Amino acid sequence: MAVSKLDPIDRRILAELQADGRMTNVELASRVGISAPPCLRRVRTLEEQGYIKGYHADVDARELGFEVRVFAMVRLRSQAEVDLSAFERRCKDWPLVRECHMLNGEIDFILKCVAPDLSSFQHFLTDQLTAADNVASVKTSLVIRCAKDEPGLPFDVLEERLGDEPGLPFDVLEERLAKNA
Repeated sequence: MAVSKLDPIDRRILAELQADGRMTNVELASRVGISAPPCLRRVRTLEEQGYIKGYHADVDARELGFEVRVFAMVRLRSQAEVDLSAFERRCKDWPLVRECHMLNGEIDFILKCVAPDLSSFQHFLTDQLTAADNVASVKTSLVIRCAKDEPGLPFDVLEERLGDEPGLPFDVLEERLAKNA
C-alpha cells in the first residue's frame, strides 16, 4: 500500500503507536477519534501490510553495562553483489553490530556497534571485523555523547508533504474523508 492510500486516521494511528507502542487499543482509539473496534481493525491491517514492523522497548544500553558505542566505516575489496550480500549476512551474525547500512561513496558500509567496554570492542574489531573475508579497511569513531536519538519517522513532515494539517480536528477530517469516499 502506497502512503497515498493511507488516510489521515491511519497516519495518526502510526504516529501515536510510534510515540507509545504500549498504549491500549481503547486509548489509541480515543487519541485518533474513532471507536475501539475499527481502530483495532486498522492496526491489524497496518501490521499485515507491513507499515508496522514490530513493537520494541527502548532499553538503556548504559544501564545494562554497554558503555561503548562505535561507528565503524568498512571498505570492502570487492563490491560484487555476491560479496556485498555475504558481508551483510556476516553482520547479522555479530551481536555487537546493531545496525548495518550499505553506503554510496568511499565507504561501503557503516556499522553501529555497542560493547561493554573498549577491550571487548577491540577484540571484536581485530579478531572478527577486520579478519572477515573481503574487508579491505575499517575506520572507527567512538561516540562521545549522543545529542539526538529519535527513532521513527517525522509524521509532521509527512502530513505537510501530503497537504494534511496535523492538528486538524477529527470532525473536519471525517468530513474530508466522506467527500473523498
